Amino acid sequence: QVQLVESGGGLVQAGGSLRLSCVAIGSGFSINTMGWYRQAPGKQRELVARITGGGSTNYADSVKGRFTISRDNAKNTVYLQMNSLKPEDTAVYYCNSLNFWGQTSWGQGTQVTVSS
Repeated sequence: QVQLVESGGGLVQAGGSLRLSCVAIGSGFSINTMGWYRQAPGKQRELVARITGGGSTNYADSVKGRFTISRDNAKNTVYLQMNSLKPEDTAVYYCNSLNFWGQTSWGQGTQVTVSS
């Protein structure tokens, strides 16, 4: 129901930074819980960070202190600021939305590659 359009992925050196953006096309963005997930080659998709409509956040232990999730409800956009990137952060990153009715939507994914 909700279309998610991601941008900001790319190739970066270890220790560098990237900022991912996800624009949600649909109503109710301010209420939806938004999240970033990633899937590395040969591994399961995992939660990276999540932010509720009220602004509460949680992070995977592996990214705490390095990544920050935020949202701009006026722009229907969620961000993932990634600092101090490591090669193990290399993955396809997916934006996710969960609405009041339990419906979930996924973005197409954006590749993040961290070289060492």
